[in-house]
Amino acid sequence: MPSSIHGSFQGTARSYQNSISNEPILILAAIITIYVVLGMLYESYIHPFTIISTLPSAGLGALLALKLYNTEFSLIALIGVFLLIGIVKKNAIMMIDFAIEAERSQGMSAKDAIFQACIMRFRPILMTTMAAILGAIPLAIGAGDGAELRRPLGISIVGGLIVSQLLTLYTTPVIYLYFDRARTWILNLRKPHTSSAPHVAAEIKA
Repeated sequence: MPSSIHGSFQGTARSYQNSISNEPILILAAIITIYVVLGMLYESYIHPFTIISTLPSAGLGALLALKLYNTEFSLIALIGVFLLIGIVKKNAIMMIDFAIEAERSQGMSAKDAIFQACIMRFRPILMTTMAAILGAIPLAIGAGDGAELRRPLGISIVGGLIVSQLLTLYTTPVIYLYFDRARTWILNLRKPHTSSAPHVAAEIKA
């Protein structure tokens, strides 16, 4: 065969190849959008990172579940990951929002606020997660016509929710406390600069 002749995918195979190549860009765009919205909601640059930190556990659970059932990461599985981003982010928001409100309105420390948030929000988080898992199980184990198209969606949702539920209830409070300490440290760094200005002005006046 002459070296000037090259082979390439066409039709459905080419469309699938193009969709796979755009997956990282789509996921990155979704994460950036989440950060911007959360930053506007909480008026903070730090707390959105706490919520976004829960997303890797969902993606890890989806990939492990797909690997366990020997299912490829198709475009349908990617849609399941996007659904996971919304559900898992909602679980973290329920805890972080309660903790921030307790800090601002009740004067609680960050440790007491996130501890109280974990206790008060555990049942609604568990209820919504179980509802989503039970709704996705028929997709994951279903049979019949078109089952091979729906199965990656159900598997990615169920696997991601199980792993994220087990991890985020333990990791989110820890990450929240570390980011809160980082925020306090940054504020303490700024205080000497702001407080030294009146002192300098007083010395010049004297």
